[in-house]
Amino acid sequence: MGRLGTAYLRGLQAIGKRLDTGTNVFERDWDVLVVLDACRADLLRAVAPETDLINEVDSMRSVGSSSSEWLENTFPGHPETARTVMVTGNTWTDRYVEADAFVALDEVWKYAWDEDLGTIPARTVTDRAIAMARNRQPERLVVHYMQPHHPFVPDPLAEDDGMVRNSDHSNPANPWVALRRGEIATGRVWDAYEANLRHVLEEVETLVDNVTGHVTITADHGNLFGEWGLYGHPMHLPLPPVLTVPWAETTGGGQTAYAPKLAPPEPLPVNRVYGADGDRERLDALGYR
Repeated sequence: MGRLGTAYLRGLQAIGKRLDTGTNVFERDWDVLVVLDACRADLLRAVAPETDLINEVDSMRSVGSSSSEWLENTFPGHPETARTVMVTGNTWTDRYVEADAFVALDEVWKYAWDEDLGTIPARTVTDRAIAMARNRQPERLVVHYMQPHHPFVPDPLAEDDGMVRNSDHSNPANPWVALRRGEIATGRVWDAYEANLRHVLEEVETLVDNVTGHVTITADHGNLFGEWGLYGHPMHLPLPPVLTVPWAETTGGGQTAYAPKLAPPEPLPVNRVYGADGDRERLDALGYR
């Protein structure tokens, strides 16, 4: 991005920092909150009819245009967090939430990262979420999948090296940078993005079948596909494509036949699932420090 493009982005971000945030998810009613990372509302609305999962997809304004911003504006200081279990594949939890604020914070990305995929497999999050729902029976459960965020697992792009080096938006091995440079067609990226949503929704169906209560499917933020001349999801952007997220409701099936296979590499402590040893090294490898 050249100087003019950077100045344009920074200008929009300066405006975004001064505007009111959207709706905090704790202001709404749910027992299980499924967060699909970087899922646009229109994308879920297009794919939902292909599933038996949900009938209607509404939308709401998110409290952030990036995962870090969403986490920072959703959990710290909110009293409901003390009655919530969170199972997450999103690496930003280490910097933007306090583990002791939750009943339990299961940071699956710290022990189930797939180096070949360059992300957290959706199945690992499903397994841990079902296990935590059964073992802890929390008042509220947040389940944060990394998909449909790139890398696009069922349809990978040559222009995408996964999340290991993609914390920097100028990284050339990033589909959003490739789109901005005209190195790949918008339709090609959208198709891979859509396939990644279908991929994770299969896991969400398994999750919903095996939990109880009022289940809501939403996202932390969306993605820009060239709207306003921008791509991806930079933080503090006051733009509908990144702030408009899905809100779809269903009911857990309460089944008990599914047996989760993944377990953390040590006994589950009161709060953190995985200890501090190696946390900094993992974040360094991911480019987040």
